[in-house]
Amino acid sequence: MYNLLIVDDEPLICEGLSNLLSTSGINIGSIFTAHSGYEALDCLRMEDVDLLVTDIQMGSMSGIELMQEAKLVKPWMQTIVISAHETFQYAQMAIRLGAKDYLIKPLNPGQFLDCVRSVLLKMNKRDAQEDPLMSRLEEHFRMEQPLAERDEWLNRLLKGDSPGPEAALRVLREKFGTALEGPYYALLKLKLNLAGHERGSSPADQQLLKYAALNICHELLEKELNNISFYSPGDEITVIAQWSEREFNEEGVNKLNGLDMLGRSLHYNINKYLSMECVVGISQILKGVSFLPQLNEQAGKALKWNRKHPDHYVFYYGDFNWSAYGEPEEQTSEELLAQNSMIVDKAKRYIEEHYAQKGLTLHEVAQRNHVSPNYLSYLFKKETGFNLWEYVIKLRMEESKRLLVGTDMRRYEISERVGYESPEHFSKIFKKYYGISPSELKNGQSKQAQ
Repeated sequence: MYNLLIVDDEPLICEGLSNLLSTSGINIGSIFTAHSGYEALDCLRMEDVDLLVTDIQMGSMSGIELMQEAKLVKPWMQTIVISAHETFQYAQMAIRLGAKDYLIKPLNPGQFLDCVRSVLLKMNKRDAQEDPLMSRLEEHFRMEQPLAERDEWLNRLLKGDSPGPEAALRVLREKFGTALEGPYYALLKLKLNLAGHERGSSPADQQLLKYAALNICHELLEKELNNISFYSPGDEITVIAQWSEREFNEEGVNKLNGLDMLGRSLHYNINKYLSMECVVGISQILKGVSFLPQLNEQAGKALKWNRKHPDHYVFYYGDFNWSAYGEPEEQTSEELLAQNSMIVDKAKRYIEEHYAQKGLTLHEVAQRNHVSPNYLSYLFKKETGFNLWEYVIKLRMEESKRLLVGTDMRRYEISERVGYESPEHFSKIFKKYYGISPSELKNGQSKQAQ
């Protein structure tokens, strides 16, 4: 059974859609509702949500902004967007962020239920099909021989081998229809643990697993990124991401955050559907095809940090101090621990100073530390035992409890003071955290005083 979150700043719409879904006969677990993007993010951080249904135009945080932040929390979560406006720009941005559908208000109940049913059905099929997936891929693998010559040209281009980038680009375009037009590029490298898979004992099985992983890359990246995915030597798959001038300068999701989300989503899906671990290395973004060898080297170096962090799987080149350490092995365990502690301490100080700020996000805290949200989340959890947002909620709840017990402030004043948009949402979080409502705590203190 799947859990849904419905987000709309009109409570009647949330209530109506929730009632419609709960009486639809669709196999749904829990249905959560939120009336703003910030409420929705709290729910996503605290509950297990599989499908997000969100309005696109809301008050302080739009549906697009919510999708961007939600992707940082759960990159693999599915989304349906609803809107009162049939605006191409909104629809285009929503689809680029992975929305499975874009529905126009007023919603047709039958169409809405069909849409939800379709998304959940696809999720259910994928969950149940690991063995059938491999069977289908074996059949496809026999019919579709990989483009070995094209992949060889692409790998030569990344290594900087002769005959030079212009000649290689011409061959790729004219012979294989593969266009590298950029001018902005980044690389993702996937290192597959083929030998560790139960089916990875023979070369034929390893090749099939690699083919399956490449197909997952194609499926996940097709609509979200202008890319070329191909085999690289050893157990690696390379993804060349490219953006035109217009695409690169478009407003929307931060490009590096977007690559991080895709890297995490690739790792999650390869692990889930192939039962195989992989490590993802992500390069910086540079302008010019001549930088492809440098980007290739960056992504390869990023992969190596898995040796220092074997319980983490997605690494961005820019998160590490390469000027001080050319290779991960050059940094001692003590130096690594000190560096990690410094990053986490700085993040804790920033959170302690800004936890009451409405709209505080993981991206903002990471930006202040000059690291990716993904890496900061990993280090914070490893160092403190809390995930980053649990720490924010802890500080908010402790302060709100202090104010409830020690002052005459009203609920709405305390809600405002600790960073919540509405007293109702504050009460919901408080009760989930402490097991009693703010009013119950206040009344209990009053009785004790008497």
